[in-house]
Amino acid sequence: RNLKKAGYEVSPLEDDSLAAYRVHKAEITTMTHRALEDMDLDSKAKNRSRNMFALGMVYYLFNRPLDTTIEWLEQKFGKKLPQVAEANIKVLKAGWNFCDITQQFQTRYEVQPAKLAPGVYRNIMGNSALSIGLVAASRRSGLPLFLGSYPITPASDILHELAQYKTYGVTTFQAEDEIAAVAAASGAAFGGALAGATTSGRGLALKSEAINLAVMTELPVIICNIQRGGPSTGLPTMTEQSDLLQAMFGRNGESPLPVIAASSPADCFDVAIEAARIATTYMVPVLLLSDGYIANGSEPWRLPEIENLPDLRTEFRTDPEGFEPYVRNPETLARPWAIPGTPGLEHRIGGLEKEDVTGNVSYDPANHQRMTDLRAEKVARIAREIPPTVVDGPQEGKLLLLGWGSTRGAITGGCE
Repeated sequence: RNLKKAGYEVSPLEDDSLAAYRVHKAEITTMTHRALEDMDLDSKAKNRSRNMFALGMVYYLFNRPLDTTIEWLEQKFGKKLPQVAEANIKVLKAGWNFCDITQQFQTRYEVQPAKLAPGVYRNIMGNSALSIGLVAASRRSGLPLFLGSYPITPASDILHELAQYKTYGVTTFQAEDEIAAVAAASGAAFGGALAGATTSGRGLALKSEAINLAVMTELPVIICNIQRGGPSTGLPTMTEQSDLLQAMFGRNGESPLPVIAASSPADCFDVAIEAARIATTYMVPVLLLSDGYIANGSEPWRLPEIENLPDLRTEFRTDPEGFEPYVRNPETLARPWAIPGTPGLEHRIGGLEKEDVTGNVSYDPANHQRMTDLRAEKVARIAREIPPTVVDGPQEGKLLLLGWGSTRGAITGGCE
């Protein structure tokens, strides 16, 4: 039955398909039960330890010590389930001893340490890296961080993570729905916060109208879309890069946005900071794409030197002299960021459409066309500052594979 689930019609141990390999057979179930015969465990409980027998064999084959795993088992199960910890440790050692005593493997392998740049490393998952990146961006910009979120797999962990950083000026708001979450983030940005919202594909669809509002009012909101598979409510635990076209075009009217994507768990940290830089420099919402594999995958991450992180300090408009809410920076086309309540800086931010410079509600077709062109030009200027794409490896006469985001790993591995 298990072979059929794996797509095999016949066991590969019986059809000579492994003839080119040295195949070592081990009665893992029998030996697991034998290692635990003195413990008061039923057969089902003993079977749960079989993976540790196989792991012990792998540790022998690759000449790895057992100490770290034994310590981990004791920490995870030692206090609450000491019998589980003892059983797993016994079976782990039995797997290692089986290989050592029978000497089935004439060759053992030594995997050298990875060539990593010097520094302090920690293991990090994508959602954690994105969360810490947003906090770092908040600290580097001097702005309080606000996250508006409605729980959804696989983005919810960002809400959970950021809820732990209250002492760093982080406010988390679990809204009643997706629309309220991003609308609250837009309100926080209007009030002078570094604002973010998190969701997945179906949530992004629900947020689209409120994202239009952030586009039109030109507020720096970071919308993090942690993609999963399938349309609507389908496949919540599956991963797919399913939302690129929705991220680029999934809004009514002319609402262009910069869209950036993380390529690995550790890259989420840098991408979060870059999203904050773009949003506050250009006064524009930014869509940040990750996905379930990146969110829940992990890799070693070198802790950055604080002084090497970009300076994201932002100046609010405080001088009422000559103030207009949509007078633009000639380079970035960004409007001034004026905090509500600042004396002399009361202003409208528009309605269905706004008049350039004044922010007054406007129904004039010529003005609407001008504002449409300005919003598009702002995103075009962001694109122009992005360095040219770097192609890995020798290129002449080779097939070129193009991708984005988390396809980097698959493409790089396939080419190598």
